[in-house]
Parts: sequence; C-alpha cells; structure tokens
Amino acid sequence: MTRKTKSLISVFLSIILLCSIIISSIVLFSGCEKAVEGKDGYYLFCYFVGNKPEEETVHFAISNDGYNFSPLNDNKAVIEQTKGTLSSRDPFIFRANDKYYIIATDMKSDLGWNSNYSMVIWESTDLINWTNERIINIREHEGFEHSCRVWAPEVIYDSEVNKYMVYWANCLDTDWKTYMVYAYLNDDFTDVGEIKTLYQSTSGHDAIDGDIVYVNDTYYLYFKDENEKRIKYVTSKNVTGPYVESENMDVTTTNKDVEGCCTYNIVGTDTYVMIMDQYDKNKYYMQSTTKDSMVEFKQVRSTDYNFKFSPRHGSMLIISKEEYERLSSATW
Repeated sequence: MTRKTKSLISVFLSIILLCSIIISSIVLFSGCEKAVEGKDGYYLFCYFVGNKPEEETVHFAISNDGYNFSPLNDNKAVIEQTKGTLSSRDPFIFRANDKYYIIATDMKSDLGWNSNYSMVIWESTDLINWTNERIINIREHEGFEHSCRVWAPEVIYDSEVNKYMVYWANCLDTDWKTYMVYAYLNDDFTDVGEIKTLYQSTSGHDAIDGDIVYVNDTYYLYFKDENEKRIKYVTSKNVTGPYVESENMDVTTTNKDVEGCCTYNIVGTDTYVMIMDQYDKNKYYMQSTTKDSMVEFKQVRSTDYNFKFSPRHGSMLIISKEEYERLSSATW
C-alpha cells in the first residue's frame, strides 16, 4: 500500500467519523428546542433530594439564566424541621404579604405512602432565615378526617376574593381516589377554610402534583396522571375552576416516567419552561413552550440546562439581582 493510498484511506475514515458525529447530533437533538436567552432574570429553585428521612428536607439552588442551576450550602438542607413528621417533600416557595413562604408536604416516606395528612409552612423576611414553623392538619377539617395523602401543596393568589388559595392532591382511606382540592389560607397562614374539589379526572385516573400557571387570561393546571406517569393539563377562566379537559391533554415530550412539574417564565421572553422530576432516572427533565401556546412543548436540549445535583420535586421563585447576590453569599 502506497503512502498516498494510506493518506486517502485516513481522510476517508475521518470523513466517515465526522458524518457519524453529525448524524448522532441530529438524532440527539431532533425535535429539541435550543434554550432561549432571557434578560436580567434570576431564579431560586427550592427542592428536596431523596426518600430517606435526612433527604426529605428543603434545599436551594440559584441561577442567573433559568437553565443552569448551582446548589447552595453544598446541596445540604437550609431548614431544620422541628414539627410534624420532621420530614418534608415537594416544597413550594412563594411571596405574600411582604414575606417569603415555603409550604411543603409534611411526610416521612419511611412511614408509608399513605401516611401523611398535614402540610408544613415556614416564613422568612430575607430568604436566609426561616421561622414560625407551623403544621396544618387536614384531618381536623370536616369530611377529611380520613385523609391519608396530602401531597404537594402549592399556593396562588385569587384576586377575585383577595385571598391566597392553597391546592393539593388529597386521598381518603375510605375511597382511595386521589384528586386535586383547594381551600383558602387564613390571614396568618396557620390553617385553611372549607376544602372543595378543584379537579378530578373524568378518566378515573389519580391526579397529583398540580401546578397552576396564569397566562393569556387562562389558568393552566398541569398535573401528573398517576396511572400513565405523564404530565397533562386542563384549563379554566377561574382559578377555582371548573377545569375543562381537552381531547389531547398530554404535554409530556419524554417517554420516561415523570412527576412534580414546575412551569416558569424565562424573564424578558415569551418562553415558558417546564421542569419535571424524572424520578426513576434520578434526574431532571426540561421542556419549553411559548406564551401563545402553553400546551405545545418541545424538549430543551440536554446540553443547554444543568440540574446535576439530583433534585426531587421542587418549585421556582423569580428573584431580583439583590436577592440572588444575597443568597450567593449566604451561609447556613
């Protein structure tokens, strides 16, 4: 074999290798969406990390683009729970009454998946120090004395009645149907009023992990279909419903089991990102849509986002640059 022939073979093999890389990239990112760059946005992600009691705790991570997150406090807990089960899951962080609040599932999974009936709440004035811990026991409310799942509470402001509404997935050990319910928090967020049905699937499937987003004068309730392990949606013109089903309710763009979705805006854009807990893979998944749609999502390229600290079901709070910097330098 001549030197020229060897050189030609080497060039040919290099071309084949390059083509293989290009084809692999096309397959990998086919149907994927490139991350849309925002402007002056800062984000606080609040989550827990696992099913052991020491992992069912509140954790923080921050980002200055909404895609790539860095855990705070070396990915250790930022709150020490002292009441209830001493363990919490699915933390939801929100602003209200010039304060910050976290509401979470008061649950120790070691006790069983049908063992919890309370929520736990903390408050803060600086995002660093969390105080005034209290427990809301749903079994103390009429008709809900047999609650055995009080899962993933979230809070949204209802401008129609000027009150903060908490909604969650509830199950009674007398009928074993899990569906979304809601109630209004009292003024000091220590209890709730009358509990009513928010949404129950006509399919009979359990609906859990609800997340309401208000866009285009419409309330989008995203939730996990517990039977199919996928994220679906229903809509309403009122935050309390009724929520209407569509012919195709599925918004999930992965074939892996998911739960605990959280949807937020990339500041300065019309892009909305939905993140979800790919719990059987111990990783997070991201997809995005636009304000004009909110139901047609595309997978965000896996190289464009980072949740490599293995979070579980969490929530997102849009924060200011000052809040971001304060959190960056905080110690717990």
